[in-house]
Amino acid sequence: MHHILLIDDDAQLGGPLAAYFQRFELALTQALTPSEGLDLLRGPGGLHGGFDAAILDVMLPEMDGFELCRTIRKESDIPLVMLTARGEVMDRVVGLELGADDYLPKPFEPRELVARLQTVLRRRVSPPAGAAVVAPGVLVFDGLLIDPARRSVTRLGQVLELTGTEFELLHLLARESGRVYTRDDILNHLRGHEVDLYTRAVDLVVSRLRKKLEPLDCIKTLRNAGYALALPRLSQ
Repeated sequence: MHHILLIDDDAQLGGPLAAYFQRFELALTQALTPSEGLDLLRGPGGLHGGFDAAILDVMLPEMDGFELCRTIRKESDIPLVMLTARGEVMDRVVGLELGADDYLPKPFEPRELVARLQTVLRRRVSPPAGAAVVAPGVLVFDGLLIDPARRSVTRLGQVLELTGTEFELLHLLARESGRVYTRDDILNHLRGHEVDLYTRAVDLVVSRLRKKLEPLDCIKTLRNAGYALALPRLSQ
């Protein structure tokens, strides 16, 4: 069973949602404030306080959901789904820029929230213990290993912690190394459907990924064109 943390100040939401989640083997715990939610994520129980994903409302006391997302991302790569009351495109883009894995406008259908959680949980990076082992299907580059089956990335022998969005971006570029993907192509791939083209969101995800891949300088920007992975493929 996956354990989900809901950070939302609507005290009437957690109970019914928790009962619904149980049908899908999801255990839900609610925190009514950001500080309570952060305490739970930082608490005992292992990685991320024992939670497998978190749902953040945008409209919160103490700090809004965007600031909370930023705070969590400084400490953790736990999958995050944001709830936006208005469903505005800019709210979604800001969430993506800050490291959220998905978003859902309020009011929402519980079944859609479950589906989105199941998607980000499947995307979750679970690095194998110890050194990476080259297996069939692993994409091997000079200094970089990408294992789609395990959703793990090893850079110069070190396993990286990537968010689901960062992994999806890197895997997209790596599947056809050297191919140029426009920002619109990337944004549509990451979201899984057509959205308004706020391409700065893609630029910021690329920037975060580049920092994690340092000292490898492998994601190239082609002016007025897009991005490409510039590493020689050694094997598949």
